[in-house]
Amino acid sequence: MISNKLNKIAYGGDYSPEQWPQEIMTEDMRMFKLAGIDIATVAVFSWSLMQPDEETYQFEWLDEIMDKLYENGVYACLATSTGAHPAWMAHRHPDVLRVDFEGRKHTFGQRHNSCPNSPTYRLYAARLARKLAERYKDHPALAVWHVNNEYGGICYCDNCAKAFRVWLQQRYGSLDQLNKAWNTRFWGHTFYDWDEIVPPNLLSEHSAETRTTFQGISLDYQRFNSDGLLDCYLLEYNELKTVTPDVPVTTNMMWMFKQLDYAKWAKHVDVVSWDSYPSNTTPLSHVAMWHDVMRGLKDGQPFMLMEQTPSQQNWQAYNGLKRPGVMRLWSYQAVAHGADTVMFFQLRRSVGACEKYHGAVIEHVGHEHTRVFRECATLGGELQVLGDKLLGSRIEARVAIIIDWENWWAMEFSSGPTIDLSYMTELAKYYVAFYDQNIAVDMISVEADFSRYDVVIAPVLYMVKPGVADKLERYVEAGGRFVTTFFSGIVNESDLVTLGGYPGELRKLLGIWVEEIDALFPHMSNRIVMTEGREGFKKEYSSTLLCDILHTEGAEVWAEYGEEFYKGTPVLTRNSFGQGEAWYVASSPDKSFLADFAAMLVKQAGIESVLAAPEGIEATRRVKDGQAYTMILNHNDSETEVNLGSNQRTELLDGQAVSGAVKIPAKGVWILEESSQ
Repeated sequence: MISNKLNKIAYGGDYSPEQWPQEIMTEDMRMFKLAGIDIATVAVFSWSLMQPDEETYQFEWLDEIMDKLYENGVYACLATSTGAHPAWMAHRHPDVLRVDFEGRKHTFGQRHNSCPNSPTYRLYAARLARKLAERYKDHPALAVWHVNNEYGGICYCDNCAKAFRVWLQQRYGSLDQLNKAWNTRFWGHTFYDWDEIVPPNLLSEHSAETRTTFQGISLDYQRFNSDGLLDCYLLEYNELKTVTPDVPVTTNMMWMFKQLDYAKWAKHVDVVSWDSYPSNTTPLSHVAMWHDVMRGLKDGQPFMLMEQTPSQQNWQAYNGLKRPGVMRLWSYQAVAHGADTVMFFQLRRSVGACEKYHGAVIEHVGHEHTRVFRECATLGGELQVLGDKLLGSRIEARVAIIIDWENWWAMEFSSGPTIDLSYMTELAKYYVAFYDQNIAVDMISVEADFSRYDVVIAPVLYMVKPGVADKLERYVEAGGRFVTTFFSGIVNESDLVTLGGYPGELRKLLGIWVEEIDALFPHMSNRIVMTEGREGFKKEYSSTLLCDILHTEGAEVWAEYGEEFYKGTPVLTRNSFGQGEAWYVASSPDKSFLADFAAMLVKQAGIESVLAAPEGIEATRRVKDGQAYTMILNHNDSETEVNLGSNQRTELLDGQAVSGAVKIPAKGVWILEESSQ
């Protein structure tokens, strides 16, 4: 359980009563009861109210909010408010102001506007966290601490430059080691004094955000920035834990957020939480993948869905409404992939500023007679019916896909071979191949225990960190199935090419070596031609993006290129290694190839689908104390038939017994309690 105070899937979201007259909160409490709201995230951006100057703190207004919530059966996810510093701080202590990628010193404004290496910011942020902890440590409403909000941004100020040099000294120990790691003899970059090193931005090494002349310098600055913001988080975390050791602490992560190494951050949060904001056109498989990323950050532990919109967003190019039933469906999709909370931004729409048109449970009209409120109340009632059935349950996956932030940074800093290479696109292609077949997937880091999985896939493992190749060899030797792709095994952790032939340290495991890499223009493609006797595959498929031209060194050829001067050379290989096998996919295949490839892998491993179902039907299984719960979601716009088999199961939302061929309503959700026999 996330908190011993939350004995069901918590339901609520961000709430800012300090922005409204006091009588509004009384009316909100009435509507919260109607909607089944039992948790509210409060004081997210209230630093200026809490601290009007360096020495004065005022919490009386927050006392009233905390008391009112508890009196009405609502627990608090209490934020530390440090996501936006007060105006007085920027005015009196300009070291808190960021310098952007273009070298411009900012003034006060927006949010996430603090330099993470500002002594002023760090001092007052930690002090505020301590004062909040001391004041509310015994308050009965306090359930979870919420540090800052959606950490992000990069600063290039003088404070950061000095801190970067200290970070580098700790990482490398000497300038000789740093010069070696960065290959600074290229373009005359050798450093003889630490103070000669400047942050890599548009004024120094970059021509654009991802175009840098020195990948090693830029890669280390990404690491440094992620670590610096993590240090800020830990300053607050430690203050909170010192005073309230038993209250869980989190900070909300974000969708496909590249700047921060969430795998590293996750070690320091008690529970992962994240904000899910797909558009109406986002593939639902991509949403599922990012739920699974968040679940995988803490080894399968259930996570908090901290934010989603109940209706529409305000910041995307086209802010379409969630159609009837979609908010409920997508909420249950989060639960289906491991969420133990369903929370919104926001509970009441703001009256002014940039988020006044962002959706809310309570709309500007101010009453409960809206479609959105009715849908929210329906979901709130269902979550009360579910109680603690799913709480703390886990998903048991036998397939894993490796996601690595440092690999992401390094690969997309690379000056070639193609501008179209996207790490997340390639990960998603492999994920979708299993998602479409309702095969559970864990998204894991290179530090995870591979032995738990029958299949481990590492698309575009460009960077091979120390020890990873040996770890993969041990995994495959013991019987594992490993899959990797083109542009893998190229560099070490410093982004220096591993000499002796690609794929570098993976060469022995894969039984191949890559001689050249061909970059295809957007209008170009090649053919994947299967060799004879490949059951379950079609004769041909297409591929795009990159084509590795390779030679086998013991690997078996399963498919060859059908075009270009390298026609007839391998594009898919399988290498027996110990008791297992290592696969190499030398190009970026089409969806049909990956579907057939995934089906073959799971068949060989004896992995069964949660539910064989038509397109648009998503199924997952959560398990708790030996009891399994199958969640079936119909993303289609029409009623869809699925076959549940002969075993009778109980549908928890309406109590009916179901088996055999059944029809699930459009946008419908079923939660089936499996028979314990």
